[in-house]
Amino acid sequence: MRRTTRTLLACAGALAALAVPGLTGCSAPDGNAGGARPSGRPHPARWRPGPGLAWQWQLDGRVDPSVDVPVYDIDGFENTAADVARLHRAGRKVICYVDVGSWENFRPDEKSFPRPVLGAANGWQGERWLDVRRLSVLRPIMERRFDMCRDKGFDAVEPDLVDAYSDHSGFPLTAADQLRYNRMIAALAHARGMSVGLKNDLPQIPQLVGDFDFAVNEECAQYGECARLSPFVAAGKAVFHVEYKEPVEKFCAQSRRLRLSSMRKKLELGVWRQPC
Repeated sequence: MRRTTRTLLACAGALAALAVPGLTGCSAPDGNAGGARPSGRPHPARWRPGPGLAWQWQLDGRVDPSVDVPVYDIDGFENTAADVARLHRAGRKVICYVDVGSWENFRPDEKSFPRPVLGAANGWQGERWLDVRRLSVLRPIMERRFDMCRDKGFDAVEPDLVDAYSDHSGFPLTAADQLRYNRMIAALAHARGMSVGLKNDLPQIPQLVGDFDFAVNEECAQYGECARLSPFVAAGKAVFHVEYKEPVEKFCAQSRRLRLSSMRKKLELGVWRQPC
């Protein structure tokens, strides 16, 4: 499994410290499959990003709102409700980045995770895989994280590391285990009125495209995998895609054909971007 850049950034951070174009409409929130709704107030219609929508992905610190694009994907812990509101006033939709597949010792809720659900180190300092079979244990933790996203005003969630079954997690995880967990994660977001993206996990796209509202992908061009994201586009759903090593001249033509929302970013995921 290829590591996400977000995990790389977490490692670096731990070491250092020790009406928006392209929308396709909205749908009503899903039922209560992810648990009780956090409040009795009705949810607004869920955001549904369409193919080709330009975006900015900044996970390095507090958001810089200077990029003129309709969608921002930013860290849910490191940004405030005021940051989200400022982006909304500028007409942006805002996605909440949250890790749901590994324990991170630098997050404020790190003591909420019981030791039995912590697996092998995932290759980056301060992080360990989670036992995604333990739905009853992990659900309330993720509910609180998604409550945070909702309460800060985010429109959507980007849940990271949702393919532990394909790595050396320390647990005997199966594809079926991952499907159950990923569907729970999607339901938690929908129960809070937010849309949710499938991060990488290409083999399970056929099973999960109906559960997720968009996709987020890293380096599909470098690995010759971009066509595998076509089910999202065929369903009228955005694919937010980045490359780190490939120059735009090598992947943008294909991205335009496939209707992906593509750009090149530096590994630190700061403000710099080179869009197609």
